[in-house]
Amino acid sequence: MSVLTESAVGHDELAVLKLLALEGGLEGDVKISCSRLAERLDASNQTASRRLQRLESADLLERDTVSDGQWVAITDTGERALHAEYEDYRRIFETDSQISLEGTITSGMGEGRHYISLPGYQRQFEDRLGYEPFPGTLNVDLREDSVRRRSAMASLEPVPIDGWESDDRTYGPAVCYPATIETADGATYDDAYTIAPERTHHDDDQLEVIAPVKLRDELDLEDGDHVTVSVGDRE
Repeated sequence: MSVLTESAVGHDELAVLKLLALEGGLEGDVKISCSRLAERLDASNQTASRRLQRLESADLLERDTVSDGQWVAITDTGERALHAEYEDYRRIFETDSQISLEGTITSGMGEGRHYISLPGYQRQFEDRLGYEPFPGTLNVDLREDSVRRRSAMASLEPVPIDGWESDDRTYGPAVCYPATIETADGATYDDAYTIAPERTHHDDDQLEVIAPVKLRDELDLEDGDHVTVSVGDRE
């Protein structure tokens, strides 16, 4: 989401959103007056009111005005906007080169087996990943907090897989990131990669992982099993 282009929402409005989150706006409705908010912002009542209106118009905030103030609550969209800000600051101040994503194993749509086996991709996997992947992907349904955290992968250095053409069609590019899989029992597999095709039926809550082995068998995984995928530089 590009927060700064949503209904004139900018850094000033995000600062208001942060103040409301600190007041408890992520947990539910909190009551606030424009005069109190204006004091916190060192701004006029009109400015405070205008910023709340912009946040509401951008669906980052819900408001219910009463006689002595207003009840406000941060929406899911607002929470994602704050989390995006958090990820930016985390990249600035943290030196951890790995991102941990949690989720559960789910059955895929079967398209991974076909695409990974195509020769135009296979040659690049062998050259850039160092192996020929098992023909299929391990599909992970990410938890909500990990869906938000996934955006931090943009700060990592990917392994690019170029698009290519066959006689009858064009195949799109993809990006891979080194990954380690850990099961709930503590078993790990270190030589995996996440893969994100440019054209995919999966949403951000779906993570696909490849490896030279069938990860379901290697780690004794079934649908519904919990895993942690650590993405980034290997230790």
